Amino acid sequence: MRRLALFIAFVLMGGMSASLDARGIEESVLREHIRVLASDEFEGRDPGTAGEEKTINYIAEEWGKAGLKPAASDGSWFEPVPMISYMPGERDVRFHRAGRKLRFSREDIVLVGREENYLAKKVPVLFAGSGLKGDGSLIDGVKGKALLLLLDTPENAQDELRSFRARSRALIEAGAEVIIYVANPDEWKMMKRRVERRSVRLEGQRPRAPLQGAVSTEFAVGLVTSGGRDWDKLRAKAKTEDFAGIDLGVTGDFNVASKISRIKSNNVIGKITGRKPGSGAVMYLGHWDHFGYCGEEGDDDGICNGAVDNASGIAVLIEVAAKLARKKHDRDIYFLATTAEERGLLGAYAYTRKPVFPLEDIVVALNIDTIAIAPKGAKVAIIGRGTERLDKAVEKVARKKRRRIEKSDDANAFIRRQDGWAFTQKGVPALMVGGAFSDLKLLQEFLRGVYHGVDDELTAETELGGATEDADLHVALGKYFASTRKFRRKKATAEKPSGE
Repeated sequence: MRRLALFIAFVLMGGMSASLDARGIEESVLREHIRVLASDEFEGRDPGTAGEEKTINYIAEEWGKAGLKPAASDGSWFEPVPMISYMPGERDVRFHRAGRKLRFSREDIVLVGREENYLAKKVPVLFAGSGLKGDGSLIDGVKGKALLLLLDTPENAQDELRSFRARSRALIEAGAEVIIYVANPDEWKMMKRRVERRSVRLEGQRPRAPLQGAVSTEFAVGLVTSGGRDWDKLRAKAKTEDFAGIDLGVTGDFNVASKISRIKSNNVIGKITGRKPGSGAVMYLGHWDHFGYCGEEGDDDGICNGAVDNASGIAVLIEVAAKLARKKHDRDIYFLATTAEERGLLGAYAYTRKPVFPLEDIVVALNIDTIAIAPKGAKVAIIGRGTERLDKAVEKVARKKRRRIEKSDDANAFIRRQDGWAFTQKGVPALMVGGAFSDLKLLQEFLRGVYHGVDDELTAETELGGATEDADLHVALGKYFASTRKFRRKKATAEKPSGE
């Protein structure tokens, strides 16, 4: 009789577990996580602040409650990511042509040095275009020059020079003294805020230029037209095959102070242990950071709360972990919440430098970022479509969830702007999957609106319908890729060139 009772209880418990497992992730649960993470109490989740401490502790606590085990290299939840912070201080910048001082507004230029004090006089100013010749290779003759550098990427740019960060690194290595990005009119305020907040680099990362910053288009046009040149014609010239940079006949005197400090930040790493050691691992990742206090002086609200970017992604990571931890899987499943994505994917790069699980044994890395965009019923887009041999597998799982597929590779426009890119460059199959990037018009509305500003807050209008469907899809993807029967492991190929 006792055995029968135990058997009945076992069956009932199994049925209850199956019922819980079949139930989708609820919008109200995601909303509550976002409410906490994007609250003023978390101060915008800026790395190295009290907001970071609250954020990473919240993630670790939630993953612990879900049943994950800490998986950092020291056995804790937290993997240190040491960084260096640079902020602009006082500056005295002057430009001259033929001995005559050019007049400009101090508000139209912002610069920060890699040392606390930078002083240089009569630095020649070169209009560098995108930094590339018409054939897509790097321009010559940049050593010792101050470069006006456009953010535009030519279609024929070589793969390793497609991002403006990669181009600026190459120009620094070629000897550029000062790199000044020319911000488009609709991007100037955001660009200026980003430089004024602070720039951050990993300790030991490739060196930045001795001086780096940004100017408004109005400022750049003033420098160009002071010598009688036409700005639009100059921009057009930068796209021709014979373009090699144009000396503007202007020199700059720079006396710039910078505030430099060290930051102790952390990635958060948890794990669901698989039952088949040596069969590889699935990795989920998403960045926990945002910009902290970032409003204009005198604003009533100065906190960039980052509700959509990326409290929404962390909310999904927490709930996907809770779902997957209810059952054993063949492969290990890792969850990685990264720091300083907003400063150049730094937490992701830090992990790929020092992985706690071998990169070549990761069967897929699934990045979750800015997921609270699309409504229910959105198509499933793949950032990374065509770059890995996983498209059919993802589509198969999505169709079982009755999701429609976005067949274009338009979303790949964002492939270098998200944490998965750090893994892709190391030969790890890395994708972003879901509805948020299937409607690029809807996404652009967000990017041109509250993105990276004080208005990215949780409201009653914050769209979470698509986020819940994408969360459920990621649970299904985890089960599929963590099964040695459903997905046969293919080891990563040779390491690709790093773009840190």
